Amino acid sequence: MSGDGTRTAGAQEFLADYPEYTTTTVLDDLRATEYAYLDRNRDIYLDYTGAGLAATTQHQTHNEWISAGCHGNPHSDNPTSRAATAGVETARAAVLAHFNAPAQDYTVIFTANATAACRLVGEAYPFGRATRFVLTADNHNSVNGIREFARSRRARTEYIPIAGSELRVAESAVRAALERRTVQESLPMAMVNGRESSRGLFAYPAQSNFTGVQHPLDWVDIAHEHGFDVLLDAAAYLPTHELDLAAVRADFVPVSWYKLFGYPTGVGCLIARRDALSRLRRPWFSGGTIQAASVQGGWHAPAAGSAEFEDGTVNFLAIPDIEHGLNWLRGVGIDVINRRTRCLTGWLLDRLLSLEHDNGASMVRIYGPRNMINRGATVALNILDPFGAIVDERLVARESSAAGFSLRTGCFCNPGAGEAAFDIDRPSLLRLFRRSALSIDAYITELGLPTGGALRVSFGIASSFQDVQRFIEFVDTTYRNRPCETQGLPPRENC
Repeated sequence: MSGDGTRTAGAQEFLADYPEYTTTTVLDDLRATEYAYLDRNRDIYLDYTGAGLAATTQHQTHNEWISAGCHGNPHSDNPTSRAATAGVETARAAVLAHFNAPAQDYTVIFTANATAACRLVGEAYPFGRATRFVLTADNHNSVNGIREFARSRRARTEYIPIAGSELRVAESAVRAALERRTVQESLPMAMVNGRESSRGLFAYPAQSNFTGVQHPLDWVDIAHEHGFDVLLDAAAYLPTHELDLAAVRADFVPVSWYKLFGYPTGVGCLIARRDALSRLRRPWFSGGTIQAASVQGGWHAPAAGSAEFEDGTVNFLAIPDIEHGLNWLRGVGIDVINRRTRCLTGWLLDRLLSLEHDNGASMVRIYGPRNMINRGATVALNILDPFGAIVDERLVARESSAAGFSLRTGCFCNPGAGEAAFDIDRPSLLRLFRRSALSIDAYITELGLPTGGALRVSFGIASSFQDVQRFIEFVDTTYRNRPCETQGLPPRENC
């Protein structure tokens, strides 16, 4: 910490509790240069789980690359096509290198985002009566949605519940779910491409996008031991952690690159083990995914490797920016970013949990771990009034925005974690499912919920101690001793 930061209230106490923060001062220098737009525009950015931020150098590198030559459609064979293809393939190799993924074992399929990567797996996975889709209740909706493909092919979907005050998933429950066998699973497995087919797909996040809980990476090996392929959602994990696929041998890893370094948007990928990929069967074909097709003959021959799964023309003018972004992260150091965000998250938790109204009532409720053991830089919370009522998230969204804060409110596309956080039981949800035409607000009322969601604060590469202090001071000065208000708030349109 440097400059005015040493004079900020609480700075000395913070450094005493988190001395390793002083080893991350390079990020203060970058905040003043590469991310200077934050302070110039008086933005207090606290939504890194929603999107990372791009450095000025990344944009400059893109402009220099794009203006240095002509790049044509990679599906041709001419000088400009070869230039575009070289940029795409260099980025593909950079992704494998970043994940330490052996090229003989893994391939990279470029998609629009992590959601598109999840859909690609779901629509092509060989679900059937003899397979199951097993997933943790703590999952993003892009993973939850795969269950519709499983259901359409009569595969059973099984959720592993969230339990305990820290909203974790017990490893014993994971093992029990993977060990369970249906009658169909007990039959001899079919052979696919000369090898026994999988018992199904197991999906879970390396880090929860709701609570910040980090689930054990060794669950990948446990699932493999029980005959399951594994989809590891690493979207919330990767901005502050490295993932070594030579050690954590997940079969499918969906990625959105803007989550890591802000730019480019609209580009993601699926990192897939080649043997698992060979078991997928696409329900259609398109330009770029085949070697040949016949109209009169009614047949098509799929392309080899990743090309079979890259529909149409990939975003060849943006994909090279992935390499630029990875080079930027490597230069800064993921370990430095991790160290800083852990310090800031720990301090935020410490301070929020210490806030009280004058009557001694807590001002904040945390959803998930209240310390830094096996958790990331994402914190879900609600603000409480002096009588213990939750301050409506819409009011906090409006007032925090007016104060210059960019944070997330709602349920964060993770209904399982939200249901666990607000203690919503299955019978209540099934009862309401049978009722049609309920608005979101009516749905919340029928469930007896005190509010429609939580607040989410998350940190990343450009976060600073001052950002955290300003948020803590905002909560303290805005909501201390203030009764809950709901007048004049707009209706909720979604969750």
